[in-house]
Amino acid sequence: MTDKMTNRQIAALETKRKLLEAAKKIVCEKGLINTSVEEITKACGVANGTFYTYFKRKEDVVFALSREMYQEIYNKALIHDGSFIERLIFYMVNFSVYIEKSGLKLCQEWLRNTVDPDLVENPDDKNKLSMDISSIKGIITNGIKRGELKKDTPVDKLSHTLTDVLYGEMLCWDMSGGSYRFEERTKEFCNMFLPAIIKPYLF
Repeated sequence: MTDKMTNRQIAALETKRKLLEAAKKIVCEKGLINTSVEEITKACGVANGTFYTYFKRKEDVVFALSREMYQEIYNKALIHDGSFIERLIFYMVNFSVYIEKSGLKLCQEWLRNTVDPDLVENPDDKNKLSMDISSIKGIITNGIKRGELKKDTPVDKLSHTLTDVLYGEMLCWDMSGGSYRFEERTKEFCNMFLPAIIKPYLF
């Protein structure tokens, strides 16, 4: 019985993964508004009803993709080789890389569906901004624990400010229609301004 349950769980995870990958590809090409649930399920070879086993609506796919990837970026940043500032740069740059690789349309759809928290149904997605602030806060706190940063480092202020930078860059890139590289813009900020911001708190 246990083996059957395990196999069932594995199959369910695989189906969800296929739905996510198919949705990502189609949404990046056409935008969420022009994408139907039927197109997503057809690309996976499953029935329409299968989609609703995992998601309430098609917008939830965009949120699920972003949650998963940002958690992975955060986990990798914590164990990234190098100094505190190199770990922080790793996180910020890869945050931007993921958004850029996902495509302008997907980013626009995500912004359109999260800019008003009252319209977001899933509590995990409603708290996306808080989650991103917490990720940077976690990296800074980790730097203090490692003895790289002073204990009086203003963790909250720094994490909010750096998240503001990333979100502001994302919005400007979005509004420009992707006319420049988001990744490169983040690298410019990290190289030109981040060291000066962090220097007062380094040992």
